[in-house]
Amino acid sequence: MSAFMNKILDFSIEREVLQANPQARYIIGIDEVGRGPLIGPVVAGAVCFRVADFGVTPEVEKDLQAVRDSKRLTEKQREALVPVIERNFWTATGSASAATIDRVNILEASFLAMKEALGAVRRLMEREIGAKIPDREILLLVDGNQRIPNVSLAQETIVGGDARVKSIAAASIVAKVARDRLLTEYDTQWPEYGFAKHKGYGTKVHMLALEKFGPLSEHRQSFKPVAQATLRFRELGILN
Repeated sequence: MSAFMNKILDFSIEREVLQANPQARYIIGIDEVGRGPLIGPVVAGAVCFRVADFGVTPEVEKDLQAVRDSKRLTEKQREALVPVIERNFWTATGSASAATIDRVNILEASFLAMKEALGAVRRLMEREIGAKIPDREILLLVDGNQRIPNVSLAQETIVGGDARVKSIAAASIVAKVARDRLLTEYDTQWPEYGFAKHKGYGTKVHMLALEKFGPLSEHRQSFKPVAQATLRFRELGILN
């Protein structure tokens, strides 16, 4: 079990990064969700705490205490935290569709989603601040061990960042809620697949639905179970 699983996160890592990078004024945490599911987009979240030096009042500290790795929270807890995060952070999401995933692969699609989220949060920050933010004043903290390619900003990768860095944890919650809401919409359109419960992952319920009803246009054709279902339905003459 991870030592960080039940840890209450603070901004200690963000403060350390700022101290080590004196030109930086804004730390943007980035994370993505939805690499594993068989359907729908991969979604990234990007957030930046509104207080430049990460100084927090006791009230704000209490407000943000529950912000941690989205995987350690219930769906209800994540939903409740989104407005809390939006009060205290600039937030944005980006996504890459199933068609994009099929075209470029899931890793590259994840990077595209991250870049979209990053661009959106930066525009929001600049709009509210009322000025352009120089590249040198922004530093990215990215969950995982791979930097976002072709980005003209300093960045650091943090393995297990969603369990260690509050900004990344907040980004993971924003992304997870955005994607889960979309899958709930899918469930309304196609209730026979059970998307509201499994959120597109390859559970037994999802696999049985794929076998019975076939893949949807939003399914990821480059993922083996979907490709196999597509082939079978084509052989039956049900799909072109």
